[in-house]
Amino acid sequence: MNIASTLIVHPVNLEQENVLKAFFEAFKIRFEVTKQNPYNEDFVNMVLQAEDNIKQGKGKKVTSEEFDNLWK
Repeated sequence: MNIASTLIVHPVNLEQENVLKAFFEAFKIRFEVTKQNPYNEDFVNMVLQAEDNIKQGKGKKVTSEEFDNLWK
């Protein structure tokens, strides 16, 4: 019997990953491991740069009123 299903699991730590691998191997279930970052690398770098800028005093303070006016 050929089942054409794909299961995607999301272990949250190395222990869970190792248990899942052992389970799949014990039952002779084919699996593959991918190491993909769910975040766009450019976006992550932009956020990290912004944090550094704020630490260096390069940020700009705005009042809540100024912030609200951005959306009007």
